[in-house]
Amino acid sequence: MLKNKVVMITGASKGLGRELALQFAREGARLAICARNGAPLNEVEMEVRAQGAEVAAVVADVSVAKDVDRFVSVAEEAFGRIDVLINNASIFGPGPRLLADYPEESFMEVLRVNTFNPFIVTKRVLPGMLMRNEGSVINLTSEAGKTGFAEWGAYGISKFAVEGLTGTWADELQETGVRINMVDPGEMNTSMHEEAVPDCDYPLAEPHEHMDVFLYLSSDEAKDVSGKRFEAQEFTWNRGGGNE
Repeated sequence: MLKNKVVMITGASKGLGRELALQFAREGARLAICARNGAPLNEVEMEVRAQGAEVAAVVADVSVAKDVDRFVSVAEEAFGRIDVLINNASIFGPGPRLLADYPEESFMEVLRVNTFNPFIVTKRVLPGMLMRNEGSVINLTSEAGKTGFAEWGAYGISKFAVEGLTGTWADELQETGVRINMVDPGEMNTSMHEEAVPDCDYPLAEPHEHMDVFLYLSSDEAKDVSGKRFEAQEFTWNRGGGNE
């Protein structure tokens, strides 16, 4: 279903991004992955290669336009096209705190990383998709992107922006063959969740447990689906792959 599809994943060095890379490798996809830190990205690259998948790994900050240009250029040179873009990269910020106490520089940094990066990466990948009249873009959102939570600061606000960005792209891309959707992965056992909820005392899903929605949106089965919001854990349960 996904064999030989070229899948670009940002923020692929840990957490959900790493699990996405490994899952798509198992499905036979060819991967373009990036992260800001080279050492953990190299580890993921080796894990992907161990699955027998082709991979182009680039150290890049996708909130910086010149890094995005380099990443996209390397991917297109390696594989000739990009079929699926998963805008996964994001940061939480300086930890839970009230907006009144939020550092202004940190606020701007979170918005730049979490909102500008899915805009600029999509913008760079889009021409090739439009030329082929096909492609899938998946943006990562959060429950904090539709409900304001105290002390989630710029992270939640950035995800509100991602939801608006996704809806706007979807409306503009109607009848082009390029689709764009968003996924709320839910609360997962990741370092970002630990930053957001440092005293978490309830069980969390592991990132690998809820891959189904990403595989679906990347496949031809979802070729007519655009502008939708999916909850990853609910999608898995509805497909019979989880336990309530």
